Amino acid sequence: MMPSAIFPDLENASVLITGGGSGIGASLTEGFARQGAKVAFIDIAEEESQALCDRLAAEIGNRPLFLKADLRDVEALRTAAGNAAEAHGTVSVLVNNAALDDRHRIEEITPDFWDDNQAINLRPQFFAAQAVAEGMKAARAGTIVNFSSISFMINSGAYPSYTAAKAGVVGLTKGLAGALGPYGIRVNAIAPGWVITERQRALWVTEEALSAFIDRQCLKEEIQPGDMVGPCLFLASSASRMMTAQTLIVDGGYL
Repeated sequence: MMPSAIFPDLENASVLITGGGSGIGASLTEGFARQGAKVAFIDIAEEESQALCDRLAAEIGNRPLFLKADLRDVEALRTAAGNAAEAHGTVSVLVNNAALDDRHRIEEITPDFWDDNQAINLRPQFFAAQAVAEGMKAARAGTIVNFSSISFMINSGAYPSYTAAKAGVVGLTKGLAGALGPYGIRVNAIAPGWVITERQRALWVTEEALSAFIDRQCLKEEIQPGDMVGPCLFLASSASRMMTAQTLIVDGGYL
């Protein structure tokens, strides 16, 4: 599923990806590594992340840097971002991918659950951007790609805290774009449809649900994690030089 397009300006770029060890994030890590970028990624899942690094080192000779951290810990996030810059140079591309879409019901949500959910799905996107912004400002260049979701656009009731966070990502994207644009830094978002990762298939995919979802797509096939790579590379590269404050919907034509 890796795109065939090559973006020359991404070669040797210092790229930082959150949640880059599995699912969509692992495809993004691989996609940037195959472009020749110097990729660092933050994740909490050590076994999966190390296996990804080993595979890419063996297949393409470009081993990503795995930085273990819990994104709910802002200081740990800042330390990881600093370590990425120390290893690969000033971060020029930040991809805020990490998220957790556990299902939850309105009557079950407590203040602690709400705060913890936002601390995974929205808060790290801001603090990761904050952590790399000064370096990008000094370079007078940089790109940030935030991952949202179409879930909040289709009135999904399965996870209200998550959909609130994903709507917030769009607002954050526009706010960061306005604040950082004068420094030559672009900020955009990607809103995927239902991407069928291994986690989705294990926890929530049923034949009926998937068939009904695909029936509403213009393109009648499953969306795979690799389908997010091309749009992300495009937004990270100079091919999208005058795009900022935008949300790119990648949902097979569901909306």
